[in-house]
Amino acid sequence: MDESDGLMGAHCIHELWMRGEMSINIERALERLWAHAGNSVPEWLPMRYVDWLPTVYEIASRCKSPAQGRTNIYLVLLDYGDQYGVYVGMSRYSPAQRFDQHKAGIRAAGSVLKRGIEVLTGPTLHLQHIKRSEAARIESQLAEALAAAGLKVKGGH
Repeated sequence: MDESDGLMGAHCIHELWMRGEMSINIERALERLWAHAGNSVPEWLPMRYVDWLPTVYEIASRCKSPAQGRTNIYLVLLDYGDQYGVYVGMSRYSPAQRFDQHKAGIRAAGSVLKRGIEVLTGPTLHLQHIKRSEAARIESQLAEALAAAGLKVKGGH
């Protein structure tokens, strides 16, 4: 695999993930992809295996906003040692910029500052550049739905 294969490799791994491939196989594929094509891997591909990711995609896909605006919904993977959780947030900054702000202590949620390990970009790609009032509604709705599905959820005020 050369440097230009990051996008194709990401799509292949993502497809395996969504089809329920064994976690060890996904983790090995992620390691190989990052080792051989790290510079061209898209930001929406998670760096760690999380068994509930398909559920997050399914729940997030139910959230819709027809109104264009300047606000983005974002998810951050939280590491609790024995399990993963998710932080649901909204910001006028891109998800990656807002994550960096959290980690730098700028208007940081304690859970992201202490436990945040990466942005889960893929599930909320369709929830970027939406109207602020819609984002507030969706942020709350998404957090409630993820918690109802059994995930450990922070944020979503």
